[in-house]
Amino acid sequence: MKKLIVVFISTLSIWSPALAQQPKSASKQNNLAFVDPTIGNVGHLLEPTRPTVQLPNQVIRFSPIRKDYIDDQIASFPLCIVSHRLGQVFSLHPTTQPVQAKSWQYKYTYDHDLEINQPHYYQTYLIDDEITVAFTPGKKAGFFTFDFPAKQQPSILFTTYNDGPASFTFNGNTVQALETYHGNVKVYMYGEFSVKGTPGVLQNGTIQQQNTTSGEFAKAYYSFPANTRKVDFKYAISYISAEQAKKNFNNELHGTDFAMLKNKAQKAWDNVLSQIQVEGGTLAQKRAFYTSLYRSYERMINISEDGKYFSGFDNKIHEDARPFYTDDWTWDSFLAHHPLRMILQPEQEGDMLQSFVRMYEQSGWLPTFPVLFGDHACMNGFHSSVVVLDAYRKGIKNFDISAAYDGMHKNSTQATMLPWRNGPKTKLEDFYYQHGYYPALHPNEQETEPTVHSFEKRQSVAVTLGTSYDDWALSQLAKELNKPASDVALFEKKSTFYKNLWHEEQQLFMPKDDKGNWIDIDPKFAGGMGGRDYYDENNGWTYLWSVQQDIPSLVQLLGGQQPFEAKLDQLFREGLDRSKYEYWAKFPDATGNVGQYSMGNEPSFHIPYLYNFTGSPWKTQKRIRFLLDTWFKDNVFGIPGDEDGGGMTAFVVFSSMGFYPVTPGLPVYTIGSPVFSKVSIKLSNGKTFTVTAKNSSTVNKYIQSAKINGQPLQTPWFTHEQLVNGGHLELEMGPKPNKQWGTGTSNLQVQHSLANTQIKH
Repeated sequence: MKKLIVVFISTLSIWSPALAQQPKSASKQNNLAFVDPTIGNVGHLLEPTRPTVQLPNQVIRFSPIRKDYIDDQIASFPLCIVSHRLGQVFSLHPTTQPVQAKSWQYKYTYDHDLEINQPHYYQTYLIDDEITVAFTPGKKAGFFTFDFPAKQQPSILFTTYNDGPASFTFNGNTVQALETYHGNVKVYMYGEFSVKGTPGVLQNGTIQQQNTTSGEFAKAYYSFPANTRKVDFKYAISYISAEQAKKNFNNELHGTDFAMLKNKAQKAWDNVLSQIQVEGGTLAQKRAFYTSLYRSYERMINISEDGKYFSGFDNKIHEDARPFYTDDWTWDSFLAHHPLRMILQPEQEGDMLQSFVRMYEQSGWLPTFPVLFGDHACMNGFHSSVVVLDAYRKGIKNFDISAAYDGMHKNSTQATMLPWRNGPKTKLEDFYYQHGYYPALHPNEQETEPTVHSFEKRQSVAVTLGTSYDDWALSQLAKELNKPASDVALFEKKSTFYKNLWHEEQQLFMPKDDKGNWIDIDPKFAGGMGGRDYYDENNGWTYLWSVQQDIPSLVQLLGGQQPFEAKLDQLFREGLDRSKYEYWAKFPDATGNVGQYSMGNEPSFHIPYLYNFTGSPWKTQKRIRFLLDTWFKDNVFGIPGDEDGGGMTAFVVFSSMGFYPVTPGLPVYTIGSPVFSKVSIKLSNGKTFTVTAKNSSTVNKYIQSAKINGQPLQTPWFTHEQLVNGGHLELEMGPKPNKQWGTGTSNLQVQHSLANTQIKH
C-alpha cells in the first residue's frame, strides 16, 4: 500500500574499500552474505525501500536520512525510525567545523561505493568532512562510532524531527533527551560518550555554552578536545520514562563494546536467516530471496520494556508478561507477511495477535493499522479478522481467541467502513447492511457524507469486496468457536455481498449508486486519482480477482473454468488503452505492469496462482517465474512497488520456495515453480519441511510430476498440516509444460476438501 508520508563487515577505523561490497560469487557462505539492503532503494514511481539496520522485530531501526539511493547527500543520522515510513526521532550530526546556527542544516556528501550496508551493521565515509561513521543496533539501544580526521575539534550535534516538547541535558559524558512523537508520544533517550567533552546549545539563534536546553526542535551539541580521533556514542531509548531509558541502556550496553554488540546483532540475523536453507538457483536469486526474508523481519516490533509498555491505544503504561508488538499495516501484510510468520515464528505470531487483543481492550476496536501512536486510519477493510482466522486454523492458539472474535464482530457491525477513517458507523454502513453493497457516487456528483476522506473517497467496490472477505473470516471463526447460529448466518450472508456488484455484461465488479443503478465508467481508468472513487490504487481489472475466499463462485460468475482461464490470460495481455505516463499519472501504485496485471501492489499477489483453479496449472508456473525474474532483480531497482516493510517481499519468499497461500484463512498452499532445487524450512516444533525440485533451473521451470511424502500428487495443493508435520514435497522439473499435471475439474473441490479436512483436525 502507499502512504503519504539505510551494511558488511568491518569495525576498522581505517577504511577498506574492498569491504564495501558483498562478494557476488562464493561457493559457500552463510545466508547473511546474500542479503543486500540496497535492493529496491530506487522506487519505480513511489517510495523506495530503505537499507534498514536493526535486530529482527525490534525497536531500534536505523537508516541515514536521504531521499533514496540516487541522493548523494545524507541529511542526518536518526537514533531510531519509530514506525515504518512514519517518522524518526533524535537527529544526530557529526562535524569538525566550528558550531554555528546553520550547522544543523548541513548535509553530508558520501560515496555509495564507500558505504557498507548490512542488516546488523552500517558504515559510511563522509567525503567532504573526512569522517567515518559506523553503527550497530541493539533491541532498544544503538552504538555509533566516529573516526574524525587529525588536527580538528570534533562535535556531535543533536536535534529533533518532530514538533512538540523536547529537551537535551548533558552531565559529564552523558546525555538525556526527550522528543515528542506524533503530538503526544514521549520518547526518552539516555546516552554516553566515550570521550568527555564540553556541551553547548543553540538558544534564540545563538550558540551558548550550557548543558541543558528545551523547547520545540531543541538543538544541542557536545564538543570534544582538539585532535580527538575516535568517539563512541552508545544510547538507549524508552517509550516509558527517562529512568527506563537508562535501564534499557544498562540492560543492553553495560560492559559491551562495539564489536560485541555487532557480533550479537550478526548472530541474531544468522539465526533467523538460517531457518530457511536453499540449494541451487542463481546467485542473483539467492540475493533476492534472502534480502526479501530479511525485510520480512522489519515489522512488527516488540516495544515491551522490562514487562511494561506504552500503548498509544489508550496512552497509558501497562504491565504485561507477554511482549507487546505494534507497527503493522494489515491491508499489506495479511496476504503473505502474516502467513509467512505463521510458518517461521508461530509463537511470535501468537504474541502479535495477543497484542491485537490488548489493542481492542484498550481502544474498543480491533486494529487495522496498529502503530506506536494507536490505530493509524489507512486503506480499507478489517483484515486483522482474516489474520486471526488464519492463525487459529493453523494451530496458533496462544492468544485470547474469544476476545479477538468479539473485536471482529464489533468491527463488522458497528465500525465505519470508510477508507482512512476510524470510529463508529455512518449512514453508508447502514445502507451496506441493508442493501449489500457500498454505494458509489456518479462522476462529479457531490459527496453527501461529511466523514468521507477528501482524497481517499468512498472506494465503493474495493470496500465491498474487502469487507466480504473479512465477513467470510468472521463466519468461519463463528463456526470454529460454536458461536450462535445467528452469527454464522449473518456473516455468511455478508460474505456474499461482493456478488451484488457483479456486472454480467462487463464481467467485472462495477459500482452502483444508492438507487441500485449501475454507474457507467471505464473500469480501467475511472474513479479519479488511484481510482479511489470506486476501487483503490488499482483499477477494476485488478479487483476482478479479489474474491480469494470464494474462488469457486468467482469461477462460476465468469462462466466456468475455461472462461475463467481465458479472462486470466486476457488480464496479462490487455492493453492500457493510453500511454504509460498518462496511466501512471493516475495510478502510480499500479507499477510492475504485465498487461493490466500490477506486480507492484498487494491486491495482485494471488492472481497468477489462480491458474491452479483451471485446467492449466502450468500457466501459474510460467507466470510466477516470469514475474520474479522481471520485477525482483538483485539491484537498486529490484522492487516494483512500495515494499511496505515485508508486505511485498514475503510474496518473493513464498514464490521463490515454490508455494503460496492464495486464501489466508484456509490452511492450504498452492504450488508454483520453485527457483531452487531444494528448500528446507526448520520449524519451531523441531521438524523440517522440504521442497525438492529436481533439475530446477531458469529453463526447467515446469512441473513434470509431483509427490507429497512419497505419494503421487496430482493436484497443485498441500496443507499446512502436511507442512508443519515435516512433509516433503518432491517435484520433477522440465523445460516444457506437462499440461496434464495438476489438471482436472475437481481442482476447486480438492482445495476446499483439503482445507476442510485439516480444519476438522
